[in-house]
Amino acid sequence: MGVSEKWFWSGRRWAFAAFLGIMLLHSLAILLFTRGFLLTRTELSQYSECNDVVESPCFLPPRDQNTNGSCWSKPVVGRLVIIVLDALRFDFVAPSTFFAEKKPWMDKLQVMHDLAAHNQSSSRIFKAIADPPTTSLQRLKGLTTGGLPTFIDVGNSFVSSKRVLMMGDDTWVQLFPDHFATSYPFPSFNVKDLDTVDNGCIANLFPALDKGDWDVLVAHFLGVDHAGHIFGVDSAPMIEKLEQYNEVIERVVGALERQSRPGGLHENTMLLVMGDHGQTLNGDHGGGTSEEVETAIFALTTKNPNTLLAAAESASCQLDVLKAWQVCTSSIQQLDFAATVSALLGLPFPFGSIGKVNSELYSLAGGTWNQEESITGDDGSPSEVQSWMLNYVNALCINSWQGSSVVQVQVFDSDKIHTTFLSLRKFFLMSEELWSITSRNISGAFVSLPLVRNQLDAYSMFLESVAALARSNWTEFNLKIMGIGFCIMLSSLYLNVFLIRRLEKLCGLQSFFSGYLKNFLGVNLACIVILIRAWSFLSNSFILEEGRVASFLLATTAILQLRHAIMKKMMLLEALVLCLLVPFLRISIELGQLKQAVNSLFLKADSSNMLGIVNDSELWMYVAEVLPVLALIIVAYLPFKSITSCSSQGILKYVIAGTLFNYMLILLNLASESSLLSPNLSLWLIKGNLIPQVIYAFGLLQLSLLVIGQLIDRGRTSNMEESTVVKALALISACSSTTILLSGKQGPLAFLALLIGGWCLIRLMALEQNTKNNSSGSSLFYALPVTQWSLLAVCMFFSTGHWCAFDGLRYAAAFIGFDEFNLIRQAILLTIDTFGFSHVLPIFGLPLVARGYLLKQSKIVYLMYGLITAIATTFTMLCVAIQRRHLMVWGLFAPKFVFDVVGLLLGDLLIFLSALYYIS
Repeated sequence: MGVSEKWFWSGRRWAFAAFLGIMLLHSLAILLFTRGFLLTRTELSQYSECNDVVESPCFLPPRDQNTNGSCWSKPVVGRLVIIVLDALRFDFVAPSTFFAEKKPWMDKLQVMHDLAAHNQSSSRIFKAIADPPTTSLQRLKGLTTGGLPTFIDVGNSFVSSKRVLMMGDDTWVQLFPDHFATSYPFPSFNVKDLDTVDNGCIANLFPALDKGDWDVLVAHFLGVDHAGHIFGVDSAPMIEKLEQYNEVIERVVGALERQSRPGGLHENTMLLVMGDHGQTLNGDHGGGTSEEVETAIFALTTKNPNTLLAAAESASCQLDVLKAWQVCTSSIQQLDFAATVSALLGLPFPFGSIGKVNSELYSLAGGTWNQEESITGDDGSPSEVQSWMLNYVNALCINSWQGSSVVQVQVFDSDKIHTTFLSLRKFFLMSEELWSITSRNISGAFVSLPLVRNQLDAYSMFLESVAALARSNWTEFNLKIMGIGFCIMLSSLYLNVFLIRRLEKLCGLQSFFSGYLKNFLGVNLACIVILIRAWSFLSNSFILEEGRVASFLLATTAILQLRHAIMKKMMLLEALVLCLLVPFLRISIELGQLKQAVNSLFLKADSSNMLGIVNDSELWMYVAEVLPVLALIIVAYLPFKSITSCSSQGILKYVIAGTLFNYMLILLNLASESSLLSPNLSLWLIKGNLIPQVIYAFGLLQLSLLVIGQLIDRGRTSNMEESTVVKALALISACSSTTILLSGKQGPLAFLALLIGGWCLIRLMALEQNTKNNSSGSSLFYALPVTQWSLLAVCMFFSTGHWCAFDGLRYAAAFIGFDEFNLIRQAILLTIDTFGFSHVLPIFGLPLVARGYLLKQSKIVYLMYGLITAIATTFTMLCVAIQRRHLMVWGLFAPKFVFDVVGLLLGDLLIFLSALYYIS
């Protein structure tokens, strides 16, 4: 090999070509795999129109019904008021007697309890079950279309001839920009703002109730959702919001009832107060837990039926001991909402709807129209039950015909699913044959109620089967594209291995993949740990326990190293410290896995009942406030020591010195949030968002100085080891301030744990040294430390309160220092908060693991780290391919896939930048 080739493999050009090539291969593999898996749930482009219904065998409404915007069926209600309370948990609405233990947030919406108890024929509380993912965009799409939205979904299939008035969350306008007669949108992304959207709704809602220029009114409140994200469910702001909503709903009901007299504006109006999804105790949502998918609908009609016409088969009733009355609740699938509302208003069902008209919600308005068909009972007029059943069976007839039309246009990717579709089609044809008999019977003078009930059962079974098929098989997976993407991912692993072996040969090192491997405990242990973690992703249970698995594997390696240290009688302190560090990480992971991170001991000064600490413990208050401060002081000692002890001069020292200034600002920020200081002093310490913005500005300035220093001092340093150490400390310190700030009070503790773990790993590398085998000249020397460093990074992700789901994102961090929403800025801050301790700082600090052989080994270390991450992601891709029909695919496997591929691409980018920064 010539000199020029060696120069290419050892210089900056190699780093640029190798790491960029790996990143591009990963990007291509993920792009192809994603196109085949994630974004291909069927999105129908067809729209339902009024004249479509003439093709159905069902009864058609009179022609004069078309004049008021109704065309598929006779309208049941004249106006519809929909109040959406974002992130409305079911236990916010249902009486506390429905639950084993009463919580502080229960029974705050008392007006719903009173109405549901005293007016059971005209009002009812429903438990609404949503389909994951439980993010607002997907839930609104599901509510308005009656379909199953994709994991990442945007659509525009909401069509209505009604006059719709919208106010509140601007997501509605983003989804349906041209479908509102009038709209009052308000920005929805500032989770720190609890009142702007709600006050805007209140200001426009009550004047609109006195006007007649709308048919459907939508008011979307956001205060409860934002209060949950910031403060959690069990908080004073949440209680205040619920009490405010109780007053609003009471005023709305009063306004409707005042004009509900015959001939009044709201003679025939239905009120629906509902949530789009629930939320966990710490205010997050996006996943598929019961807390997130269970929300509520409260329905009230202003024209009271004489009796509740529909049998409440799913009803559950409890006696309110305090008020001595009984409250009943029913259950409804959120998937059925669009079909039910369409039937109530007489509108065409959304073409993609696979829901069923809910009998109980439909029956609440059962007495609000006059039956006109010539159907007689014994006295020559239909009974209420007969009238309702005939109208409902006709609604289900239209519903089933529309559902059958949707199923026919779907394309399925397996013979088994196609066979199921054919059986459904056959079932529908049998229902139609039965309908031909039922319709002839209805058109006569005698109504056979058993025959009508049989028809209802037939349609209900068909529609439920359609929904079941859709939930399990509606997504179209392009296995060919997924396979190509997976093969490209495997080829990237081969390229990574090839580059490692090539560098080992050029550097004269013992190969990581040679037979020499068997002489090293570390490399065997590293390979076993990597494979165990990768294979664990093939199980949904182990994905749920990923943080615990990583901490267990890290603890296993630490214990074996402790045993090795005892046998060699060296590095005992470092091995013991690493063993003691893991339990602390495990405790923080447990808090995060219990979805209590927002209320954990390091994020608030409040005590944690989970840890058995008394709520009013003064000692606990001091510990929770002082620990982050002490941790930050210890962390600040490291850059201070590096400045005083290192002989390097120039820009790097100024960058490190700037970090000390940022740490002082973080201390001021912690002091301003402390409950131990007087409010006046806290206000004096902080003025709005000044401190966070100064920290961000200094962080950008530090990074800019590092870039300038890299251009000026390239190749001028004689002591490469010392230079790389100082460069690593400068880069880590420049990034640490923002990461610590965004992580709140747990930030200093998390960073201290990362530094302690890194120090232990660097020191414990000496255990692998073997003068006889010259292990220090082998790439095997770095196998175990790099593997442990990657496990520590995984532990940091979960210990800082994150997990692989949308509800594992700490949205409030994106608004630290800012009140207004800016997509790019908030996305950057959220990314830093999510991946700062698990990706950014570990990758930038990775050359410290290779200390002693930095010039030639740092490339191999980065390749090893990238290989470990890529192997884990490859197994995640294999897992989602195998489990693509699993019931938890959208609630668990798809989020895990998204987080892993985003983490891999971010890691590739950081490795690429690090190579340009460190390798000259």
